[in-house]
Amino acid sequence: MPGEPGPSLPRRGPAPPVDRMDNAELARLIEAEHPYRGKALFELCDRVALDDDAATKVGMLSRLTSLRRARLFDRVSLAWSAIIALLAAETAHSRDEAYAAFYALDPEEQRDMLDYLEVTKVEEAHPRIT
Repeated sequence: MPGEPGPSLPRRGPAPPVDRMDNAELARLIEAEHPYRGKALFELCDRVALDDDAATKVGMLSRLTSLRRARLFDRVSLAWSAIIALLAAETAHSRDEAYAAFYALDPEEQRDMLDYLEVTKVEEAHPRIT
């Protein structure tokens, strides 16, 4: 009936204190498909420029099917955002992790991501995260 509220979304509960969690705790949260896995992934991504362990974990996590299917918007998945964060960190280790993660994608997804990044090879991509 008009004026009646629609179905309510399930409550997620309070967000975990991701800024106080270590890399392994964040990775476990993401692997467990926790409702706040995106928040945990972004926290881990924020660390990759200064922390090779975080970069390694982000590269590994980008291969999870759950992150490859979870869309942030349009074609951009959580996995793509992880790869973009690795590229943007611009360290030798983060770039190596980004390349490996990118080449683990299916060829069609690789083409879509290159199109999104507006480059012909992933090695040419130098995204900036502001």
